[in-house]
Amino acid sequence: QKKPTILLELPMPSFLRVLFVLTAVTPASAFAPSGQFARALATSSLGAEKINTKVDLESDKVVTMDEIEAGKKKVYCRCWLSGTFPLCDGTHAKHNKETGDNVGPLIVKGA
Repeated sequence: QKKPTILLELPMPSFLRVLFVLTAVTPASAFAPSGQFARALATSSLGAEKINTKVDLESDKVVTMDEIEAGKKKVYCRCWLSGTFPLCDGTHAKHNKETGDNVGPLIVKGA
């Protein structure tokens, strides 16, 4: 079965460090900037402020490829704070409470 490539065709800035290869089509709005990522976009020139402060820091870039089986779902971190990155561990809830932010995970279901 051929995998959809719709996410790979979306325009993405070069500093976006996470790539998901999915077996299901996900709305582009799921990748809307939020949390630390949105703040970095709004308050810094490209790369002037680090978003990722703890995941695979020795790498030039963090890239994650994943496949999702039909009928299964995975919950991905979008705040870069998860101890189980790239999967969400709920750390964003504490962050949101402390900062007033509204960041949440990306939930993907396999078709």
